[in-house]
Parts: sequence; structure tokens; C-alpha cells
Amino acid sequence: MRHYNSRTRVLVTGGAGFLGSHLCERLLAAGNDVLCVDNFFTGTKDNIARLLPNPHFELIRHDVTGPVNVGSPNEFTILQLARQVIDLTGSKSQIVLKPLPSDDPVRRQPDITLAREVLQWSPSTGLDDGLRKPIEYFRARDHAQQGV
Repeated sequence: MRHYNSRTRVLVTGGAGFLGSHLCERLLAAGNDVLCVDNFFTGTKDNIARLLPNPHFELIRHDVTGPVNVGSPNEFTILQLARQVIDLTGSKSQIVLKPLPSDDPVRRQPDITLAREVLQWSPSTGLDDGLRKPIEYFRARDHAQQGV
């Protein structure tokens, strides 16, 4: 983050994704200048279209690995996550257990110290609530694309 005049300039990598676009919106509302960088592999311009007219928002199409982990320090297994997604979506999908790859991490609890110290950020949404919003978003997007 850099300070220009009274505004802070913030770089958001993956800013055109579901989470990144909401982060950009919140940072703009807080009075920051936001530089959004995204490769558009999973993000879309539709997610940030409402931000483009804002003179304090800039967009760059580029592939960058983000330096700040904003995950949750609450650990859960991939199996727990898969079961929760199936429950929340009502999917009929079956979970197929396979041997773990040799490079599979033993621990999936991210260190968010940098996010806490630099961004003064810590997660406030639980996994269940955090999954519901993107599920609703993707359902609505799929219905819109199918003309439903």
C-alpha cells in the first residue's frame, strides 16, 4: 500500500473474481485508490463492471501470484469441505476417495499474520455463510446464461 495525498493506493490481485471484486468495492467505499490486477482465468469483467467508471479504480489484465493470504485460520479437511458443498447445493454428486498425492499438505491452515498486520483484516464470516453467497451467485449467473 502506498499513500498518495490523503488516499491509500491498494493493489488487489485476483480483483475480478467473486471475492476480489467485493474486496475492491469495499476498499473503494473506504476511500482508497484501487489497482485491480487479474488474469481473467476465473474472474470476469462482469464482476467489476460497476467499478470501472470510478476514477479511483484501475484495472490491469495480468497474471500475478498474490502475496497476502486472506484465508481462514480455521482448519478443515477437504472431505469436510466437499460434504458441506454437497449439502448446501443439494448436489447428488458422490465423493470418490483416492490416495493423497505425495505433495499434499498435511496442514491446510493458512498463516494470515500479514493480512492482520498490514491490512488490519481478519475473517469474520464462517465457512457455511462464506459458501452460501458464491453458491447463490453462480446459480444466478448460470440461470442468466441459460435464459431462465
